[in-house]
Amino acid sequence: MTHFIAVTLYIAAFVLWIRPLLDGERSGGMNTAAIVAIVGIAVQAIALGAFVGEYGELPLVGFAPSLSTLSLTTGLALICALAMGEGGRIAVLLLPLMILLEGVAAVLGVRPAPATLDFQGAWFALHVTLAFASLGGMAFAAAAGALYLAQHRQLKNKRMGRVFRFLPPLATLSRMNRVGVVTSLVLLTLALGLGWAWTVRFRHSLQGGDPKTLWSVFIWGVIFAAVVARKGGAAAERRGAVASVLGFILIVLSYVVVRGAAEGGLFL
Repeated sequence: MTHFIAVTLYIAAFVLWIRPLLDGERSGGMNTAAIVAIVGIAVQAIALGAFVGEYGELPLVGFAPSLSTLSLTTGLALICALAMGEGGRIAVLLLPLMILLEGVAAVLGVRPAPATLDFQGAWFALHVTLAFASLGGMAFAAAAGALYLAQHRQLKNKRMGRVFRFLPPLATLSRMNRVGVVTSLVLLTLALGLGWAWTVRFRHSLQGGDPKTLWSVFIWGVIFAAVVARKGGAAAERRGAVASVLGFILIVLSYVVVRGAAEGGLFL
């Protein structure tokens, strides 16, 4: 039930966030929307904390728990965006993602994983937490990149209407995109390094043929490409925005493929 309450609050926050765009206003209702979103994030955090207390495991394993945790991670990225003033407007894209993730998790039911994993304890918790945080950073970068492209198009076509007034300046969106992809790459690198250190120590192998390992390397390459795309040239910022948006779509699609091809509930 608590997860459904969080979803309801996210939907309410999104409606409040989108109203300034529909009304052609610059800041109407934004503070209220931010408060409602933060309350929703707090409610979801309480729900996941109750999960830990009841089942004695972190919500990092299993499809529904991992979706809920990724939603919460995205919510924390949203809070970081709010701290950047006008940058908080990327909530218009982050909130629908949070609604989808938490909504699916709530419908499926956030329950403990049926299988016991060999990779457990502090190693596992830190590894998967860093991985989730990396994906949250990539979602943050993709949202900023998508809004950058929308604002860039408005300026190119000399349209100074509702969308132009609603969106943050290009410089703000570009900075957020850069912070998102770089943070995502650093966190995922640490997550992979920790995971491989564990497998080498305890299994004496990198398990290079494991689907989840291959997927992890793939998404590292996607994020790295998004970082490199921002280097050099006058069009670097726009190129980086396109790369982060396409990269996030590729990560999501590839995850669906991995989930369909492999059994088990481990998200990463």
